[in-house]
Amino acid sequence: MIEKLSEMGIKSEYALLGGFASIGLSLTSWLISRGNRKHSKAQSDRWGIFVGHWAPTFFAIGLALRLEEKK
Repeated sequence: MIEKLSEMGIKSEYALLGGFASIGLSLTSWLISRGNRKHSKAQSDRWGIFVGHWAPTFFAIGLALRLEEKK
């Protein structure tokens, strides 16, 4: 899969940027959900955690792509 992504022109920097962006999106979604009176505190926490789980995936893909680029 990583080899195919590399062949498609996806660079490691893109995936790493996606990881950092997902951290910011996690915080933003948590804050927005927190300000919405319809959602409870638990729901706000779930939104932040759900989006926050994307970051490690993007970072792992970015590192794998970096290794692929060095071949």
